[in-house]
Amino acid sequence: MTVEVGTELPEQVLRVTRADLVRYAGASGDLNPIHWSDRTAREVGLPGVIAHGMFTMALAGRAVTAWTGDPSALVEFQVRFGRPVVVPDDDEGAEVTVRGKVAALLDDGRARVDLTVTSDGEKVLSLARAVVRLP
Repeated sequence: MTVEVGTELPEQVLRVTRADLVRYAGASGDLNPIHWSDRTAREVGLPGVIAHGMFTMALAGRAVTAWTGDPSALVEFQVRFGRPVVVPDDDEGAEVTVRGKVAALLDDGRARVDLTVTSDGEKVLSLARAVVRLP
């Protein structure tokens, strides 16, 4: 794989359903009802049930590791949570789109990848960056 500044990662569009949130809650232990109860989510001012922030971050990480072909190539990863991913109570769920571009080649065989992560046309992760070890 030839990588240079400006190399774009393939866009990934990932679906998040309520069933995904239930599985993630069980695995992570984060059983906060804003991730499964519309009533509770609305009571605290949210538009509805939202995906766990760390789940959304994991989707972005998955897009990077799919591009590298090696999960161990991801050596640094950071994001800021900008907006929640609202997950409707239907079979379609929500779409999360991950785009990335190599922003810098580091002098130790690594590259910094800047990510844009959106849902429903809104950026949901800010300052999303990954550092990957190049093959």
